[in-house]
Amino acid sequence: MAKVTLIQAINDGLRVAMRQDPRVVLMGEDIGINGGVFRATDGLIQEFGPDRVIDCPLAESGILGTAMGMAVNGMRPVVEVQFDGFLAPAHEQLVNQVARVRHRSRGRFTCPLVVRIPSWGGIRALEHHSESIEAWYANNPGLKIVAPSNPYDAKGLLLAAIEDPDPVLFMEPKRLYRAFRAEVPEGYYTVPIGKAAVVREGTDVTVLTYGVHVHTALEAAAKAEAEHGWQAEVIDLRSLNPIDVDTIVASVKKTGRAVVLSEAPRTAGLHSELVALINDHALEYLEAPVARVTGFDIPMPYLLSEDLFIPDAGRVLEAISAVRTY
Repeated sequence: MAKVTLIQAINDGLRVAMRQDPRVVLMGEDIGINGGVFRATDGLIQEFGPDRVIDCPLAESGILGTAMGMAVNGMRPVVEVQFDGFLAPAHEQLVNQVARVRHRSRGRFTCPLVVRIPSWGGIRALEHHSESIEAWYANNPGLKIVAPSNPYDAKGLLLAAIEDPDPVLFMEPKRLYRAFRAEVPEGYYTVPIGKAAVVREGTDVTVLTYGVHVHTALEAAAKAEAEHGWQAEVIDLRSLNPIDVDTIVASVKKTGRAVVLSEAPRTAGLHSELVALINDHALEYLEAPVARVTGFDIPMPYLLSEDLFIPDAGRVLEAISAVRTY
């Protein structure tokens, strides 16, 4: 197997899907000749042409509305929104239309649509380029959300999202696009939506996270073992809606302690839902209150100030220590 970056895995997943299924079309701003702002679609217009790799005007609402019409009529559109904050102009289309098609039509129609979004901070970008929008959309029934943390999952989850009969928000950790390489199989394979991965076994505390902070959690877990002998179990959620409740609950019942890690602002984030989920299903197994490690209740700051906002391994280790010594 070739070792590729996360962005290369996404490009390969799009190519594989388009070769296999002529219904798959790509839509977005500058995704054709320019290959996308992060080059996720680089080379695809040369192979598939402008009828399947469609450069669109700067109008996110129009792009998503057009893609919805294509999806309910049998196509498999994959929309690229250049940055996470740029999805806001298309919010009405996604929430009031796309996510509700199956319910509104009582199952007569589905909307097999994927929205790809470079997400979260860490690249010193400007305002609206480094948002944490997962909680906005996890609260909307009918919309699935996935967040890969590595190249293998990125390709497999993307292919699973494209073949899914319902709309999927595909959140890509842009900070990881070219951060490292990993082995990715050639050809078609899928990673199931709704299934978490235990990426590090442990017995003393469960750390729940997703996307870029899987690597933050693994770093903190290694420090916890080296400095204190504590064994942290790290769970990569991979799917934010639906959430793999069984894997989370089984881990917390085993360890008796939990830390939830997210880059989003602290108030009303998806991390709070994870705490509630643990309290609903495993409260009597807890040896300490669940700890949250999050961003702060401010917009993502600019430039080097990002480092003060984004959780690091040191903050996670403090939370592990707090629940371990409670």
